[in-house]
Amino acid sequence: MAQYIYGKNVVMQMLKNNSEIQQLYVAGSIDKEMGLLVQKNKVLVKNVSKKELDQLVNTTKHQGVVAEVKEYKTYTVDEIVDCIPQGKVPLLVMLDSLEDPHNLGAILRTCDCVGVDGVIVGKHRSIGLTPTVAKVSTGAIDTVKVAIVTNLTNTLKDLKNKGYWICGADMQNAVDYRLIDYNVPLVLVIGSEGFGISRLVKAECDYSVSLPMEGTISSLNASVATAVLLYQIHSQRFPIK
Repeated sequence: MAQYIYGKNVVMQMLKNNSEIQQLYVAGSIDKEMGLLVQKNKVLVKNVSKKELDQLVNTTKHQGVVAEVKEYKTYTVDEIVDCIPQGKVPLLVMLDSLEDPHNLGAILRTCDCVGVDGVIVGKHRSIGLTPTVAKVSTGAIDTVKVAIVTNLTNTLKDLKNKGYWICGADMQNAVDYRLIDYNVPLVLVIGSEGFGISRLVKAECDYSVSLPMEGTISSLNASVATAVLLYQIHSQRFPIK
């Protein structure tokens, strides 16, 4: 099944990564750099109207460029784990009922930046890999391995049997995120925007961490909180020498 990626920056990144684009739909002209990459990658270009692009991706925010690609590749959790380089301390992110495609896209982008080994998403009550996710991720949808599983709780149990520690981002019964030793095989669990981590998933967490809230607002956006936590993990694992 075909999927569509839109936006100049995202399409440019795909062209630079030699990602497989089946066809490029363009309203108007494309700049010289994109044109050279299109020629290099031998991508078929079809000129269409802006209205046709609006209908194709159901948004007007495509910047006049839409790429048709194959369905986004996903992996099994075992495939992700088996791909982790020997000697690297594994780091996975699990998203529990995340619904906002902008949050998922931003999280994938951060995961790429800090070298997360894979992201695990629930099949039900969660956003999947959509064109909006791809646009916000600015190419990370192609570089970060994503597994879509039917049961998050069983997945955590399997990972615990493989030696992983489970860290939940939660305000209840939590310790300050700066006090944890993250130099272990780790799964960072992020809950939904409105309800946090579900009860059964939380029961599998070995501990929970929270971010200090000094102002009047009691929580951060899910993608922002994830970024703070992932960079804390990265900072601890790769200290400046």
